[in-house]
Amino acid sequence: MPFWSDQRVLVTGGSGFLGSALVRQLRALHAAVTEFRSSDCDLREPSDVRALLRVTRPTLIIHAAAHVGGIGANRARPAEFFYDNLLMGALLLHEAWQLGVPQVGTVCAYPKHTPVPFQEHNLWAGYPEETNAPYGIAKKALLVQGQAYRQQYGLNSIHLLPTNLYGPGDNF
Repeated sequence: MPFWSDQRVLVTGGSGFLGSALVRQLRALHAAVTEFRSSDCDLREPSDVRALLRVTRPTLIIHAAAHVGGIGANRARPAEFFYDNLLMGALLLHEAWQLGVPQVGTVCAYPKHTPVPFQEHNLWAGYPEETNAPYGIAKKALLVQGQAYRQQYGLNSIHLLPTNLYGPGDNF
């Protein structure tokens, strides 16, 4: 695949459940992949994000990093999940735009009562399941940010809409 072999891909959350699967697939396609881990820098700090992008010089960013937890953590720390996920994504998208780097993000925020099978046009048709709402709404805000940056600046940014993830490496 010539497209992928010419890419330097930064995968934030590269050691996580989704990120590690993406890294495996990208390497199989012969992309030059840099896995980002939270120990590498703090994606909530603008100077750390700028430094990460200067050092890795990606041609494409896949933002799969997230501050996540199970239902208990979601109930106990909703403000943390909202703030951290919104800030990480907003800073990364803004700095990617500054450097002209395309970005792919993820949104996991379908409404609680979405008809099955999920369809993209239902994304805004209701409030997310309450324990996931702070995380999900932060991710939806990044979708809107990507659309705004595309409209105003021409940034090539997409957001994938996974409906359900499970498999090897999943943590119940």
